[in-house]
Amino acid sequence: MAKLWKKIKKGKLYTIFRSLKTRIFCFLMLTGMIPCVVLHYGILSRYLDNAISSRTNAVQTQVKIIADHLITYNYMLDSSSDVVNAELSQLSNLYDGRVLVIDGNLKIIKDTYAISEGKTIISEAIIKCFKGGGASNLFKETGYIEIIVPIEEKLEDRTRVAGVMLTSVSTDSIMSGYEYIQSSAFLLEIVAMVVIFGIALLLSRKMLKPFEKITDAINEVKNGFTDEEISVTDYIETEHIGDAFNQMMGRMKVLDDSRQEFVSNVSHELKTPLASMKVLADSLIIQEDVPAELYREFMTDIAEEIDRENKIITDLLSLVKMTRTSADMNVESVDINAVLELLLKRLGPIATRADVRLIFESRRPVIAEVDEVKLTLALSNLVENGIKYNNEGGWVKVILDADHQYFSVEVSDSGVGIPQESIEHIYERFYRVDKSHSKEIGGTGLGLAITRNAILMHRGSISVNSEEGIGTIFTVKIPLTYIS
Repeated sequence: MAKLWKKIKKGKLYTIFRSLKTRIFCFLMLTGMIPCVVLHYGILSRYLDNAISSRTNAVQTQVKIIADHLITYNYMLDSSSDVVNAELSQLSNLYDGRVLVIDGNLKIIKDTYAISEGKTIISEAIIKCFKGGGASNLFKETGYIEIIVPIEEKLEDRTRVAGVMLTSVSTDSIMSGYEYIQSSAFLLEIVAMVVIFGIALLLSRKMLKPFEKITDAINEVKNGFTDEEISVTDYIETEHIGDAFNQMMGRMKVLDDSRQEFVSNVSHELKTPLASMKVLADSLIIQEDVPAELYREFMTDIAEEIDRENKIITDLLSLVKMTRTSADMNVESVDINAVLELLLKRLGPIATRADVRLIFESRRPVIAEVDEVKLTLALSNLVENGIKYNNEGGWVKVILDADHQYFSVEVSDSGVGIPQESIEHIYERFYRVDKSHSKEIGGTGLGLAITRNAILMHRGSISVNSEEGIGTIFTVKIPLTYIS
């Protein structure tokens, strides 16, 4: 079955049926045809029932009138009455049927076919009729209606059933009319189906025209012939698709601009140390008998530029790892208190050189499922930035807290702060608030981008609140339980 289904899915018919146009066409065809079929069988069936019912009622009425005449003309005792016999023959000829008059002894005293007179007839329906009440039956196989009517004689104190009239009426004329109407209805159905087919074809094409417009517009953009926004307002759905595509294109443009800017920034950041080393090296080459002190100074500068280049490359590799959606996360239960204590201990010498005091405040023990290496790198960047962009005699404070679902790390400092217009850009790659002092302060401009990506990989969030000249507060919030 699985192989058969695969073959069906690869087949042309399956591909055609998957088309929305085909499905709309089929739906419209069914919507038009089903009522036609229902009306066809419903109306014809009702016509046949009504025709048979009308014929039965008409014959019963005439038979009852003749039954009264049988009593009036004393026909049950003398069947030679010309008036009554004429009425019986007229009824038989009118409905192409047969009339039997049966007396109280179940003897046939009149047969319009003149083949059963004098014979005795016994049937359940006739016996029931003698006990009171008539009956009618339809025999579809033989094509006639059987109507049984009692011949009632009124006495002084009661009504006596003197006999029974059994009338068989042909339904050939009814069936002929039924067949004629059926053939006419069939022709009308064919015409209706042709009309429905044409309407369904036109409507399915018209309904899908806006979607074809969107497809053509997307292909134009894909092939690079245009970069204009898509606007197809025929339906709400097409308008929403167009809006979503335009938003996606806007996002792609932003990403492309960001990529180009990133490549440009990387090229610049990598070329700057190389250019410095080239200048220093050329200075040594063109000079003869370079003093040892000058040689050592230039080589020290070259070594610093190499370290700077290495730092940029290391941070770039870290950022690439952090931006991979399928990056390996080495998640395990970690003591966050111990991680922060070790981190601050490692950054202690840097803070001491900058005359910045590190403060750690833990409001409760916290155990969480995290990637310790990535989390340490993210928090280390925040604390290190707090030290770099601080004032002499300043401080950096780290507060650890948690609730039943998340743990939070707040890193605040008494540093220079961040201008409000720069806050929305601080997570961009290579972005620096003060580019003029970037070399003196150090860093690559990738630290906060790495931090943000590492926190997002933990399904966490990071926010910042800063005021120039007062300080900055970064707040990191991460789930206690890792969400894969």
